[in-house]
Amino acid sequence: MHSIKRFIPASFVVLWATGFIGARYAMPWAEPFTFLAARFVLAAVLLAALMAAFGSRRATRAEALHATGAGILMHGVYLGGVFWAIHRGMPAGLSALIVGLQPLITAVMAGRFLGEAILPRHWAGLGIGLVGVVIVLWPKLGALGGGVTAETLAASLVSVLGMSAGTIWQKRFASGGDLVAATTWQYVGGASVMVLASLAFETRTVVVNGELIFAMAWLVLVLSIGAIFLLMVMIRDGEMSKVASLFYLVPAVTAVIAWILFGEQLNLVQIVGMAIATLGVGLATAQPTKNQPTRARASR
Repeated sequence: MHSIKRFIPASFVVLWATGFIGARYAMPWAEPFTFLAARFVLAAVLLAALMAAFGSRRATRAEALHATGAGILMHGVYLGGVFWAIHRGMPAGLSALIVGLQPLITAVMAGRFLGEAILPRHWAGLGIGLVGVVIVLWPKLGALGGGVTAETLAASLVSVLGMSAGTIWQKRFASGGDLVAATTWQYVGGASVMVLASLAFETRTVVVNGELIFAMAWLVLVLSIGAIFLLMVMIRDGEMSKVASLFYLVPAVTAVIAWILFGEQLNLVQIVGMAIATLGVGLATAQPTKNQPTRARASR
């Protein structure tokens, strides 16, 4: 089991990176809050069915409330803010750059609310990782255009704070129960926010076609269930600052996937940025070297 867990971080990064590709397929055919509401409802229903099929332990009232709160922040506020900002014209590259602040914000919150010790090498790794993300995304920023407004910037910043606060909440209050039950309640929380936002701000117009169906199926099964379960395991078993640092690798992996699927630009500068981001994550997540005990020599 321990050997399998070694592959969880890399698997999570790859799966999480595909979420941006799925969003690219979906956004032309559905408004963001409406799409996310449907995605979260489907994920909650599927997980509830899994709980019934496998006889998973149900969450207590306190566990359900805490998981719902974490879901409102991690899914509703985070994804809702990102999707809304991009839908309103925020360049995806700039949005990803702002989201790149998340590991640093999470590390600060983990020190304050979880009492985690952030060593100098961890701070150095987080800083280096952020530099790598900037280098990877820099060619994609281009002309900022009219989509960069106070509203879209605020939405992007709120989304980052929501993800950081949600993972801290999950770690502190909702990590002890059954993972399936906790994740189900997370999507109940995320869906409730997106349903209300859709009713309040959107026309709920949806064009059903092959791209939308593929995107929905991929994002529900691979992201909302597969990747989120891996994230929950890492949150339960690891330090938040180390888990959060993995998000620095997502833009690089997304750039590679977009290069393969859509022929998007991938130049030497971006490859160097990927290497720098990987170095930063390595510093932030490296386990401390245990000193071997020294045996005192017997004196004669």
